[in-house]
Amino acid sequence: MRRGQPKKFLPVGKLPLEHLRSLLRHLPKHDPRLLIGPQIGEDAAVIDAGDRYLVVTTDPITFATDHIGRYAVHVNANDVAVLGARPLWFFVVMLLPESRTTPELAETIMADVRTTCEELGVTLGGGHTEITQGLDRPILVGQMLGEVAPTRLVRKTRIAIGDLILLTRGVAIEGTAILAREKSERLRGRVDADLLARAARFLIEPGISVVSAAL
Repeated sequence: MRRGQPKKFLPVGKLPLEHLRSLLRHLPKHDPRLLIGPQIGEDAAVIDAGDRYLVVTTDPITFATDHIGRYAVHVNANDVAVLGARPLWFFVVMLLPESRTTPELAETIMADVRTTCEELGVTLGGGHTEITQGLDRPILVGQMLGEVAPTRLVRKTRIAIGDLILLTRGVAIEGTAILAREKSERLRGRVDADLLARAARFLIEPGISVVSAAL
């Protein structure tokens, strides 16, 4: 950047691909037991643990505020399940905004996490909680670990042009539910009220989990 030129700030959202590629190029050499590591197009790492593979993913919830615990568990569980692994252990970092956080808020979020873990048969293994500066909403960062037999690992290298795609339910379930819940005020008057209410229920029915369909 030339002296005097204004800094170019990146937009909200995922890091642009060219910047992500640059970051990935400078990562240290990985352990040979890391079968799938950080790369574009992969949502989980795979570690050779001997007679089974350990599948690990991490994902934040930064946009949704309603039922944020449910989103955190399901989004991370989905990333593990689509590789053929059973989600087993969940860890969560809960960052809460200062001057806005009550004990009831923390309890509600953790109850959401706990209930969703129980629904999936996942053990909550630990995490971190903190009230911190600079936030206008709660943020959860989840990490899910699962196991899969080596012969049942699903890799993207097995996918080829011409393969058929089987949909087990409608598309954009999660995104539709988030918009209906988080932007309902802006959508009222533009979207039929019954349709908006139905879209908001997508979080629960049909739900955003793909674990049972994937396994």
